[in-house]
Amino acid sequence: MNETKKKNPLRELHPNIWAVSLTSFLMDISSEMVINILPLFLASVLGVKTNIIGIIEGVAEATSSVLKVFSGWLSDKLRSRKWLAVIGYGISALAKPFFFFASTWEAVAAIRWIDRVGKGVRTAPRDALVADNVSLEQRGLAFGLHRAADTAGAMLGILIAAFVVWKLQAAGSSLQESTFRTIVLISIIPATLAVISLAVMTKEKKPEGTAKAPKITFKGLGRNFLFFMIIVGIFDLGNSSDAFLVLRAQERGMNALNILLMLAVFNLIYTLVSTPAGMISDKIGRKKLIIGGWAMYALIYLGFALAKNVTQIWLLYLAYGLYYGMAYGTSKAMLSDLVSAKVRGTAFGTYNAILGILDFPASLIAGLLWSGIGSWKGFGPSAPFLFGAGLAAIAIMLMILWKPAPLSEDPVEGAAVI
Repeated sequence: MNETKKKNPLRELHPNIWAVSLTSFLMDISSEMVINILPLFLASVLGVKTNIIGIIEGVAEATSSVLKVFSGWLSDKLRSRKWLAVIGYGISALAKPFFFFASTWEAVAAIRWIDRVGKGVRTAPRDALVADNVSLEQRGLAFGLHRAADTAGAMLGILIAAFVVWKLQAAGSSLQESTFRTIVLISIIPATLAVISLAVMTKEKKPEGTAKAPKITFKGLGRNFLFFMIIVGIFDLGNSSDAFLVLRAQERGMNALNILLMLAVFNLIYTLVSTPAGMISDKIGRKKLIIGGWAMYALIYLGFALAKNVTQIWLLYLAYGLYYGMAYGTSKAMLSDLVSAKVRGTAFGTYNAILGILDFPASLIAGLLWSGIGSWKGFGPSAPFLFGAGLAAIAIMLMILWKPAPLSEDPVEGAAVI
């Protein structure tokens, strides 16, 4: 019996992993209540076109990108992750109430920007905190558990939003302004609890001795990191904001309540898959799981391009949960495998920053392909998804061909990133 307990990998995880996971769970309850219906608020209430929504989403992610680099670098310099993460979560929590007063797309964009500033400050230190408190053999499990908690919070947040929609308006109607503002008010509670839980429950032991602040150079992260980012960057350029999936669902005839229920089931699948996928990546390798997830993504996006009805959208979104569960946490675990612990915070910052920067052109391209600009009407709703599927196929081929060098052979020991 004692033998069995010792072999239970979840019991062996550091308490900080559970604390960070709880924080992400609570913040995602708050964020997903609002963010998933924000495109519907913009489109249905404010009458904003998809190309503007694409710009809002792209700028929102891109604005946090530079901060991700420097917050990661600063956590390496300070040799401390916790309080930077707490500050980042605090900024996002403080931004939430302002959505209640927003009545123009410009105001929504500004608040979304502030929220993403918080994400930019917290993401790299938080991910490094997870990696710092787990062994190599359990790295996939730790990131998988964190993603599972994060996504379980998203699922609960969406269900709360769906309940509010069901109670306040007819199930078949478009999202109403009063419903959106009620959801925003409720979202403030879990956001506040998230900040408190990380500040109180996380116990960070500062390393002994002194450490020279790492230089911000690409070379310091090594060839493995560079090649990995090129491949992931190609994939991400076709991975536009999920707001376009929500808009596609609406365009195919799905109402606000059904969209929220669909997103809740998506997050349930994502939650159930993330931890087992992380454990599998510890056994068979990260690369195989990422390739499998990207292949599924390419097929799903092709399906969104060809989808004819609500039933097909439902099935595709459920499969989308499998992709996320397989590939998202696994990619972060693989990044941990490719760099030295000394520059881990900067590596996560650069990784998140590059992907955040690419979110802007990815969403901008998607919006333009869908609805065009000026007199050009674009190629229609299928175009962004065909583009994403094509870039995913290219990234898969490059990932198959890439052979990472052993970490000891890569010049990672000294500096950090940009």
